[in-house]
Amino acid sequence: LELMRDPAFRQDKIDLAKTQINTGISRRNDEAGGILARESTKLGYGADSPYARQPEYATIASITRDDLLAFHKRYVHPNNIVLGLAGDFDTARMEGKLRQAFNSWQRGQQAPAAPAAGTPAKPGVYFVAKDDVNQSNVAMVHGGTMRNNPDYPALQVLNEILNSDRLFPRIRTEQGLAYSVGGGVGSDWDRPGLFRAQVGTKSGTTMQAINSLRAELDNLHSQPFTAEEMTRAKESILNAHVFTIDSKTKVLNQAVNLEFYGYPADWYSKYPSLVGQVTAADVTRVAKKYVTPNNVALLVVGKDKDFDKPLTTLGTVIPVDITIPEPGAAGAGSAGAAKPAAPAATTADGMALVKKMQDFAGGKAKLDAILSVRYVLSQSSKTPQGAMDMEVDQTVIFPDRVRAMMKMPMGEVTMVVTPESSFANLPGMGVRDLPASQRDGIKGQVRQDPLTVLKFPERYTFAITGTEKVGNVNASVLEFTSEGDTSRFVVDPSGKVLRKVTRSRNPMMQGDVVTEYTEWKTFGGVQFPTAATSMNNGEQVGTTVVKSVEVNPVVDVKQWERPAT
Repeated sequence: LELMRDPAFRQDKIDLAKTQINTGISRRNDEAGGILARESTKLGYGADSPYARQPEYATIASITRDDLLAFHKRYVHPNNIVLGLAGDFDTARMEGKLRQAFNSWQRGQQAPAAPAAGTPAKPGVYFVAKDDVNQSNVAMVHGGTMRNNPDYPALQVLNEILNSDRLFPRIRTEQGLAYSVGGGVGSDWDRPGLFRAQVGTKSGTTMQAINSLRAELDNLHSQPFTAEEMTRAKESILNAHVFTIDSKTKVLNQAVNLEFYGYPADWYSKYPSLVGQVTAADVTRVAKKYVTPNNVALLVVGKDKDFDKPLTTLGTVIPVDITIPEPGAAGAGSAGAAKPAAPAATTADGMALVKKMQDFAGGKAKLDAILSVRYVLSQSSKTPQGAMDMEVDQTVIFPDRVRAMMKMPMGEVTMVVTPESSFANLPGMGVRDLPASQRDGIKGQVRQDPLTVLKFPERYTFAITGTEKVGNVNASVLEFTSEGDTSRFVVDPSGKVLRKVTRSRNPMMQGDVVTEYTEWKTFGGVQFPTAATSMNNGEQVGTTVVKSVEVNPVVDVKQWERPAT
């Protein structure tokens, strides 16, 4: 209570926070995907919108400790706070203690309602020039809706069909045009979300990918939704919903969330039933109402000289300036250059560091000899949805097959991801397809694992982009990119990976996830990280402790096949 009522706001902590934010500003144009997300949000909400606001060196420098104290004094009061507790206690006694503790804290000014979204950009073609890449990132964006909209359940079914049955299999699998593709009608709790459809493709297929993406959005209006699509979408949504209520903490967080935003207390409990009631006619109706392909702002980030056709074939092209203002400058477009992004091709010093990392791990020959690995580990995670501990028995057959058995509060869950299929065996529910986002998340985790990177360096591009102090060690920062994802290893002079920095795949978490590897052990002549801590925005979000590693275990291939029922 004392921390809430009278925070210290120590100057050294403020200075540290400013340094971390300024580091983010300096790197914000490194990745094309990050540029696309940021600038498409500006187009969707409008450059004047508080929901598209971005920090600059000058704005961060202007904030003082007095500003923080004034904000706290104005808004942090008991009538602006929702307090939730879960645990083994006597409810009446606990309520009495809380009322006694908070009784002397006076009420204050009511926090204002969420502000208006802003003025969206006009429909048109917008372009960010990024000449150090060999691929294009594309987004189509316009306004979305809110979660209290009665059409929300039908929109979730539409989004699932759009991703799992239309965009991914057609544009990526059948046409081979996309590194990544996805989209849907977004919805927020207290303001409209954004409709956004995105695709990442080779520079030479930019226009082809744009046309295919637009065609699939048009198909939402003209191509009937089949019974099979409806069934798969509903099952996928309901399967994912199970993981939002598998612990008391998650249920508590849901209740707090509903209270905070003023939603009915039974909103979450009614959601599965509402999804089950959605019909194909409902999905057709909301597709026509909320997806308007002819009314989008189209944003392309890439190297236009390499495009298969000029963007001008789509109409007038509006350039977007992403220059980072120098400290003291007034805004975008001021003098000053963004930190250059890593090159699209592997650099000599980058490859030299990779070879040093291979030597530390045990040598290329031993790495090449690894065909599969079985890990037994304990994981603890903390996300906005709640905290959860679980035991995991995971086998990876390189490069792209994963089978994990997880002992969770809800029971034992098995997940399998292969190039042919991805599914989960859930307690009491049987076998279900994995949602596309979950499937891609598992694939991304394997692709960014140090062992995978060191085994298949030819599948990545590498570049050293600077140094970083870790304790007393001057470590090298190695950026590596594969399938459109750019991450970083922080590597000490011996070739040991001290830290991994990846973009969060959890939509409820913003920014980078920093994984600190705190322990390495040798199994089968190869070094493996056996203890790690993950942080997001300065807060710990997970720990992993590897109990055992088995190199090239005997694998029963039948366990990787989807059961008939």
